[in-house]
Amino acid sequence: MGVDYYKILQVNRNATHDDLKKSYRKLALKWHPDKNENKETAEAKFKQISVAYEVLSDPQKRAIYNQYGEKGLEDLVPPPPAAHDVYAKFFGFTNPEGGPRKKAPATERTSCCGHDEHCQGTTKKLKLSRENAEFIVPRKAPAIERQLSCSLDELYKGATKKMKISREITDVNGKTMPEEEIVPVEIKAGWRKGTRITFNEKGDEKPNEIAADVVFIIDEKPHSTFRRDGNDLIALQNITLAEALAECTLNLTTLDGRNLSIPINNIIHPEYEHVVRNEGMPLPKDPSKKGNLRIKFNIIFPTTLTAEQKSGINKLLAR
Repeated sequence: MGVDYYKILQVNRNATHDDLKKSYRKLALKWHPDKNENKETAEAKFKQISVAYEVLSDPQKRAIYNQYGEKGLEDLVPPPPAAHDVYAKFFGFTNPEGGPRKKAPATERTSCCGHDEHCQGTTKKLKLSRENAEFIVPRKAPAIERQLSCSLDELYKGATKKMKISREITDVNGKTMPEEEIVPVEIKAGWRKGTRITFNEKGDEKPNEIAADVVFIIDEKPHSTFRRDGNDLIALQNITLAEALAECTLNLTTLDGRNLSIPINNIIHPEYEHVVRNEGMPLPKDPSKKGNLRIKFNIIFPTTLTAEQKSGINKLLAR
Protein backbone atom coordinates (compact mmCIF):
# COMPACT_ATOMS: atom_id res chain seq x y z
CA MET A 1 0.00 0.00 0.00
CA GLY A 2 3.02 2.31 0.32
CA VAL A 3 2.38 5.20 2.70
CA ASP A 4 0.20 4.17 5.66
CA TYR A 5 -2.10 7.14 6.24
CA TYR A 6 -3.73 5.44 9.23
CA LYS A 7 -0.34 5.07 10.92
CA ILE A 8 0.55 8.69 10.15
CA LEU A 9 -2.69 9.89 11.82
CA GLN A 10 -2.23 7.39 14.67
CA VAL A 11 -5.68 5.82 14.22
CA ASN A 12 -6.86 2.31 13.35
CA ARG A 13 -8.53 1.35 10.07
CA ASN A 14 -11.99 1.44 11.68
CA ALA A 15 -11.53 5.04 12.86
CA THR A 16 -14.66 7.18 12.72
CA HIS A 17 -14.86 10.69 11.27
CA ASP A 18 -14.70 11.97 14.85
CA ASP A 19 -11.56 9.92 15.58
CA LEU A 20 -9.86 11.38 12.49
CA LYS A 21 -10.71 14.94 13.50
CA LYS A 22 -9.43 14.56 17.04
CA SER A 23 -6.18 13.00 15.92
CA TYR A 24 -5.59 15.56 13.15
CA ARG A 25 -6.29 18.46 15.53
CA LYS A 26 -3.72 17.19 18.03
CA LEU A 27 -1.01 16.33 15.48
CA ALA A 28 -1.46 19.44 13.31
CA LEU A 29 -1.08 21.74 16.30
CA LYS A 30 1.95 19.76 17.48
CA TRP A 31 3.81 19.80 14.15
CA HIS A 32 2.81 23.17 12.67
CA PRO A 33 6.03 24.74 11.34
CA ASP A 34 5.38 28.01 13.13
CA LYS A 35 5.44 26.20 16.48
CA ASN A 36 8.67 24.23 15.97
CA GLU A 37 12.31 25.32 15.92
CA ASN A 38 13.28 22.62 13.41
CA LYS A 39 11.21 24.00 10.53
CA GLU A 40 12.29 21.44 7.96
CA THR A 41 11.35 18.39 10.04
CA ALA A 42 8.10 19.99 11.21
CA GLU A 43 7.09 20.96 7.67
CA ALA A 44 7.58 17.39 6.43
CA LYS A 45 5.55 15.96 9.30
CA PHE A 46 2.90 18.63 8.87
CA LYS A 47 2.47 17.81 5.17
CA GLN A 48 2.20 14.06 5.87
CA ILE A 49 -0.46 14.60 8.52
CA SER A 50 -2.46 16.97 6.31
CA VAL A 51 -2.41 14.65 3.29
CA ALA A 52 -3.42 11.68 5.43
CA TYR A 53 -6.34 13.59 6.92
CA GLU A 54 -7.44 15.02 3.55
CA VAL A 55 -7.66 11.49 2.11
CA LEU A 56 -9.19 9.62 5.06
CA SER A 57 -11.77 12.30 5.88
CA ASP A 58 -13.21 12.08 2.35
CA PRO A 59 -15.34 8.90 2.10
CA GLN A 60 -14.70 8.46 -1.65
CA LYS A 61 -10.93 8.94 -1.39
CA ARG A 62 -10.78 6.73 1.67
CA ALA A 63 -12.57 3.91 -0.17
CA ILE A 64 -10.15 4.18 -3.11
CA TYR A 65 -7.15 4.28 -0.77
CA ASN A 66 -8.38 1.26 1.21
CA GLN A 67 -8.70 -0.77 -2.00
CA TYR A 68 -5.83 0.45 -4.20
CA GLY A 69 -3.50 2.30 -1.83
CA GLU A 70 -1.74 5.58 -2.54
CA LYS A 71 -1.34 4.72 -6.24
CA GLY A 72 -5.10 4.68 -6.71
CA LEU A 73 -5.31 8.35 -5.76
CA GLU A 74 -2.81 9.63 -8.31
CA ASP A 75 -5.32 10.23 -11.13
CA LEU A 76 -7.87 12.08 -8.99
CA VAL A 77 -8.88 15.54 -10.18
CA PRO A 78 -8.44 18.10 -8.69
CA PRO A 79 -5.14 17.35 -6.96
CA PRO A 80 -5.13 17.32 -3.14
CA PRO A 81 -4.90 20.77 -1.49
CA ALA A 82 -1.70 22.02 0.11
CA ALA A 83 -1.03 21.19 3.75
CA HIS A 84 -1.69 24.74 4.95
CA ASP A 85 -4.98 24.84 3.02
CA VAL A 86 -6.16 21.72 4.86
CA TYR A 87 -5.13 23.32 8.13
CA ALA A 88 -6.91 26.58 7.33
CA LYS A 89 -10.17 24.84 6.36
CA PHE A 90 -10.10 22.71 9.50
CA PHE A 91 -9.30 25.45 12.03
CA GLY A 92 -10.67 28.49 10.21
CA PHE A 93 -7.31 30.29 10.51
CA THR A 94 -5.74 32.48 7.82
CA ASN A 95 -3.74 30.20 5.54
CA PRO A 96 0.04 30.21 6.31
CA GLU A 97 2.57 30.18 3.46
CA GLY A 98 3.88 26.75 2.46
CA GLY A 99 7.48 25.69 3.23
CA PRO A 100 9.77 26.85 6.02
CA ARG A 101 8.69 30.30 7.16
CA LYS A 102 11.05 33.28 7.36
CA LYS A 103 10.70 36.09 9.79
CA ALA A 104 9.11 39.11 8.12
CA PRO A 105 11.11 42.35 7.98
CA ALA A 106 10.56 44.70 10.90
CA THR A 107 7.75 47.18 10.40
CA GLU A 108 8.99 50.72 10.95
CA ARG A 109 6.67 53.56 11.98
CA THR A 110 7.49 57.25 12.30
CA SER A 111 5.90 59.22 15.09
CA CYS A 112 6.06 62.99 14.87
CA CYS A 113 6.82 64.85 18.08
CA GLY A 114 7.04 68.52 18.81
CA HIS A 115 10.13 70.24 20.16
CA ASP A 116 8.85 70.18 23.74
CA GLU A 117 8.13 66.46 23.51
CA HIS A 118 11.71 65.72 22.39
CA CYS A 119 13.07 67.77 25.22
CA GLN A 120 10.81 66.72 28.06
CA GLY A 121 9.65 63.24 27.03
CA THR A 122 6.02 62.20 26.51
CA THR A 123 3.79 59.16 26.06
CA LYS A 124 1.97 58.49 22.79
CA LYS A 125 -0.48 55.69 21.99
CA LEU A 126 0.11 54.18 18.55
CA LYS A 127 -2.27 51.75 16.86
CA LEU A 128 -0.48 48.75 15.36
CA SER A 129 -2.17 46.25 13.04
CA ARG A 130 -0.94 42.79 12.14
CA GLU A 131 -2.01 41.46 8.78
CA ASN A 132 -2.69 37.79 8.13
CA ALA A 133 -2.71 36.77 11.80
CA GLU A 134 -2.25 33.02 11.77
CA PHE A 135 -3.34 31.63 15.11
CA ILE A 136 -6.83 32.82 15.93
CA VAL A 137 -7.99 30.68 18.84
CA PRO A 138 -11.44 29.37 17.91
CA ARG A 139 -14.13 29.67 20.53
CA LYS A 140 -16.06 26.64 21.66
CA ALA A 141 -19.80 26.63 21.09
CA PRO A 142 -21.98 26.49 24.24
CA ALA A 143 -22.87 22.98 25.40
CA ILE A 144 -26.09 21.43 24.10
CA GLU A 145 -28.05 20.01 27.04
CA ARG A 146 -30.69 17.26 26.78
CA GLN A 147 -32.79 15.63 29.49
CA LEU A 148 -32.45 11.86 29.85
CA SER A 149 -35.40 10.37 31.73
CA CYS A 150 -34.61 7.24 33.75
CA SER A 151 -36.83 5.05 35.89
CA LEU A 152 -35.89 4.48 39.51
CA ASP A 153 -35.31 0.83 38.60
CA GLU A 154 -32.69 1.86 35.99
CA LEU A 155 -30.95 4.15 38.46
CA TYR A 156 -30.96 1.32 41.03
CA LYS A 157 -29.58 -1.43 38.78
CA GLY A 158 -27.73 0.58 36.14
CA ALA A 159 -28.61 0.52 32.44
CA THR A 160 -27.45 1.39 28.94
CA LYS A 161 -29.58 3.75 26.87
CA LYS A 162 -29.05 4.37 23.15
CA MET A 163 -29.47 8.02 22.26
CA LYS A 164 -29.51 9.60 18.80
CA ILE A 165 -27.40 12.68 18.10
CA SER A 166 -28.21 14.63 14.93
CA ARG A 167 -25.77 17.28 13.76
CA GLU A 168 -24.11 18.99 10.79
CA ILE A 169 -20.52 18.01 10.00
CA THR A 170 -18.02 19.71 7.68
CA ASP A 171 -15.74 17.78 5.33
CA VAL A 172 -12.24 18.82 4.35
CA ASN A 173 -13.61 20.80 1.38
CA GLY A 174 -15.80 22.93 3.65
CA LYS A 175 -19.08 21.29 2.64
CA THR A 176 -21.63 20.57 5.35
CA MET A 177 -23.71 17.43 5.55
CA PRO A 178 -26.15 15.98 8.07
CA GLU A 179 -24.99 13.14 10.29
CA GLU A 180 -26.87 10.96 12.75
CA GLU A 181 -25.09 8.89 15.34
CA ILE A 182 -26.43 6.48 17.96
CA VAL A 183 -24.36 6.78 21.13
CA PRO A 184 -24.58 4.42 24.13
CA VAL A 185 -25.15 6.23 27.43
CA GLU A 186 -24.00 4.14 30.38
CA ILE A 187 -26.19 4.73 33.45
CA LYS A 188 -24.29 3.69 36.57
CA ALA A 189 -26.05 2.15 39.58
CA GLY A 190 -26.83 4.82 42.16
CA TRP A 191 -26.63 7.83 39.87
CA ARG A 192 -28.86 10.73 40.90
CA LYS A 193 -31.07 13.23 39.17
CA GLY A 194 -28.88 15.99 37.73
CA THR A 195 -25.91 13.73 36.88
CA ARG A 196 -24.32 14.93 33.63
CA ILE A 197 -22.88 12.70 30.88
CA THR A 198 -20.79 14.60 28.33
CA PHE A 199 -19.99 13.62 24.74
CA ASN A 200 -17.18 15.93 23.67
CA GLU A 201 -17.62 17.97 20.48
CA LYS A 202 -20.68 16.12 19.18
CA GLY A 203 -22.51 19.34 18.22
CA ASP A 204 -22.66 21.03 14.79
CA GLU A 205 -19.36 21.85 13.10
CA LYS A 206 -19.06 25.51 12.06
CA PRO A 207 -16.16 27.63 10.73
CA ASN A 208 -14.00 29.31 13.38
CA GLU A 209 -15.76 27.38 16.11
CA ILE A 210 -15.04 24.23 18.07
CA ALA A 211 -18.09 21.96 18.03
CA ALA A 212 -20.22 22.05 21.16
CA ASP A 213 -20.29 19.24 23.69
CA VAL A 214 -23.57 17.33 23.92
CA VAL A 215 -24.55 16.83 27.56
CA PHE A 216 -27.23 14.43 28.76
CA ILE A 217 -28.69 15.31 32.17
CA ILE A 218 -30.27 12.53 34.22
CA ASP A 219 -33.91 13.05 35.20
CA GLU A 220 -35.85 10.66 37.43
CA LYS A 221 -39.33 9.35 36.67
CA PRO A 222 -41.80 8.94 39.57
CA HIS A 223 -42.15 5.41 40.98
CA SER A 224 -45.40 3.82 42.14
CA THR A 225 -43.96 2.48 45.43
CA PHE A 226 -40.71 4.22 46.30
CA ARG A 227 -39.50 7.79 46.60
CA ARG A 228 -35.81 8.63 46.71
CA ASP A 229 -34.25 10.74 49.45
CA GLY A 230 -30.51 10.94 48.83
CA ASN A 231 -29.29 7.34 49.09
CA ASP A 232 -32.40 6.24 51.02
CA LEU A 233 -35.67 4.88 49.65
CA ILE A 234 -38.97 5.83 51.25
CA ALA A 235 -42.06 3.65 50.97
CA LEU A 236 -45.51 4.72 52.22
CA GLN A 237 -47.68 1.81 53.39
CA ASN A 238 -51.40 1.84 54.18
CA ILE A 239 -52.35 -0.19 57.28
CA THR A 240 -55.52 -0.55 59.33
CA LEU A 241 -55.86 0.67 62.91
CA ALA A 242 -55.89 -2.95 64.06
CA GLU A 243 -52.58 -3.62 62.25
CA ALA A 244 -51.09 -0.46 63.76
CA LEU A 245 -51.94 -1.60 67.28
CA ALA A 246 -51.09 -5.26 66.83
CA GLU A 247 -48.23 -7.03 65.08
CA CYS A 248 -48.23 -7.11 61.28
CA THR A 249 -46.01 -8.19 58.39
CA LEU A 250 -45.35 -6.08 55.30
CA ASN A 251 -44.47 -7.55 51.90
CA LEU A 252 -42.50 -5.36 49.50
CA THR A 253 -40.93 -6.06 46.10
CA THR A 254 -37.51 -4.38 45.78
CA LEU A 255 -36.30 -2.47 42.72
CA ASP A 256 -34.23 -5.47 41.67
CA GLY A 257 -37.20 -7.87 41.96
CA ARG A 258 -36.62 -9.47 45.38
CA ASN A 259 -39.51 -10.05 47.79
CA LEU A 260 -39.02 -8.63 51.27
CA SER A 261 -41.08 -9.87 54.22
CA ILE A 262 -40.81 -7.26 56.97
CA PRO A 263 -42.30 -8.04 60.44
CA ILE A 264 -43.43 -5.00 62.45
CA ASN A 265 -43.61 -5.76 66.17
CA ASN A 266 -43.96 -2.20 67.48
CA ILE A 267 -47.10 -0.17 67.92
CA ILE A 268 -47.33 2.10 64.88
CA HIS A 269 -48.25 5.74 65.55
CA PRO A 270 -48.63 8.50 62.92
CA GLU A 271 -44.96 9.60 63.23
CA TYR A 272 -43.51 6.09 63.34
CA GLU A 273 -40.89 5.14 60.75
CA HIS A 274 -39.52 1.63 60.29
CA VAL A 275 -35.95 1.41 58.94
CA VAL A 276 -34.58 -1.56 57.01
CA ARG A 277 -30.84 -1.09 56.68
CA ASN A 278 -28.94 -1.58 53.41
CA GLU A 279 -32.10 -1.79 51.27
CA GLY A 280 -31.90 1.71 49.82
CA MET A 281 -30.16 2.99 46.68
CA PRO A 282 -26.61 1.91 45.81
CA LEU A 283 -23.99 4.54 46.67
CA PRO A 284 -22.73 6.14 43.41
CA LYS A 285 -19.05 5.86 44.42
CA ASP A 286 -19.39 2.34 45.86
CA PRO A 287 -22.44 0.44 44.52
CA SER A 288 -21.67 -2.50 46.84
CA LYS A 289 -22.96 -0.32 49.69
CA LYS A 290 -26.53 0.95 49.96
CA GLY A 291 -28.60 3.45 51.85
CA ASN A 292 -31.61 2.46 53.94
CA LEU A 293 -35.24 1.67 53.21
CA ARG A 294 -37.48 3.87 55.36
CA ILE A 295 -41.11 2.80 55.68
CA LYS A 296 -43.70 5.39 56.65
CA PHE A 297 -47.30 4.57 57.44
CA ASN A 298 -50.75 5.85 56.63
CA ILE A 299 -53.09 4.52 59.30
CA ILE A 300 -56.64 3.98 58.03
CA PHE A 301 -59.18 4.63 60.77
CA PRO A 302 -62.65 3.05 60.65
CA THR A 303 -65.44 5.44 59.72
CA THR A 304 -67.99 3.84 62.09
CA LEU A 305 -67.98 1.51 65.12
CA THR A 306 -70.80 -0.50 66.64
CA ALA A 307 -71.63 -0.15 70.33
CA GLU A 308 -70.14 -3.59 70.91
CA GLN A 309 -66.88 -2.60 69.16
CA LYS A 310 -66.64 0.59 71.19
CA SER A 311 -67.19 -1.34 74.39
CA GLY A 312 -64.56 -3.86 73.45
CA ILE A 313 -62.03 -1.18 72.62
CA ASN A 314 -62.67 0.56 75.94
CA LYS A 315 -62.07 -2.69 77.77
CA LEU A 316 -58.91 -3.47 75.82
CA LEU A 317 -57.42 -0.02 76.23
CA ALA A 318 -58.62 0.68 79.76
CA ARG A 319 -55.84 1.19 82.28
